[in-house]
Amino acid sequence: MTDASLAFAADLHNLRELRGLSYRQLAVLAACSSTQISDLEKGRRRPTREMVDALDRALAAHGRLVAALRTPAPDDVEGEIEAIELAQRAAASDVSHGTLDRLERAADRMAMSYATVAPVDLLPRVRRHLRYVNQLLDGRSTLGQHRRLLVAGGWLALLRATLHVDLRQRAAAEAHLDTAAELADQAEHAEIAAWCLETQAWDALTGGRYRRAVDLSREAQDIAPAGGSAIVQATAQEGRAWARLGDRAATRDALRRVESMAAHRSAPEHPEHHYQYDPAKAHSYAATTLAWVGDPGAEQVARDVIVELEQEGARPRRIASARLDLGLALLAGDKPRPEEAAEEARTAVRSGRIVPSNWWRVTEVVSGVEETGAPECRGLREECEAARPRGDA
Repeated sequence: MTDASLAFAADLHNLRELRGLSYRQLAVLAACSSTQISDLEKGRRRPTREMVDALDRALAAHGRLVAALRTPAPDDVEGEIEAIELAQRAAASDVSHGTLDRLERAADRMAMSYATVAPVDLLPRVRRHLRYVNQLLDGRSTLGQHRRLLVAGGWLALLRATLHVDLRQRAAAEAHLDTAAELADQAEHAEIAAWCLETQAWDALTGGRYRRAVDLSREAQDIAPAGGSAIVQATAQEGRAWARLGDRAATRDALRRVESMAAHRSAPEHPEHHYQYDPAKAHSYAATTLAWVGDPGAEQVARDVIVELEQEGARPRRIASARLDLGLALLAGDKPRPEEAAEEARTAVRSGRIVPSNWWRVTEVVSGVEETGAPECRGLREECEAARPRGDA
């Protein structure tokens, strides 16, 4: 047995004893057999690098076992020591792979909850996980682990910004969009960067800055990966902005591009995930966009979307928005139907699923009903205002 093997065997035994682990318990943690560990401690087996790495992680040895196995060459002792120290630094970490896996799964679960959980209820969960990411970034990690932390933090910061946008908390939304964009830049993650621009486009759209929304949507498309979700969402956002500007040709062109991209995509594993584009969404976006541009076909598309969503039963917020689209479509054309539009607005508001950032759409339908002078407009605004959710400006 070489000096290095003796050192490794002794360190392995001492660390296992220090952690209070049996052969069997350590074997479970390191995904190997108890016989292998026994043989290693007794010098009967020379470990592979993969096994050393697994044991080092299981024992939280921070590179000690990796270093113990190395034998310095007599003609380059200093160079070997430098290499050992570098290996130790590279392997030393306060972040386990299991922690990163759980953190990434938690971020995905919260993005999937976005469609059904009220922003004010989801926000504290996102805030707590972001604080945890911040703590982990202060500790030691390998380059690979550090990038995973940056990416997880980027998604969480983006989701938090989106929730602040929904609640009309402008300062907090802008701050966390900046943070998400910075983390995306550090991690060289183009998908997150594109989603940041798309979210800014949506914020501009809901704030009436339609030309700015077009520009931001196009910027997002320019940097978004071709196979990702952000490029489709940003194109849909461009179409909505053109609709608000009244440019029917540009609106139709954007809708055509969305339809073309959606046609070549399969449904994601979790279609409710806010940052994973579901081709089935194309119908909903078309309903909204056509309603906003005053297209005669908007009414039937909106009705179809409501039926589809009610059959699916998992997206109450989108159903409420689709009812507002239908209400707006019912007010368009030569023969507006304010009584039906008013009823759609009431149903949407009573669902409790309209977030503050989307309330302007309620106001638009209510104002349209009032402009007709129909009896249905009486008390409609008061009823809607009484149910209006409150977000901080």
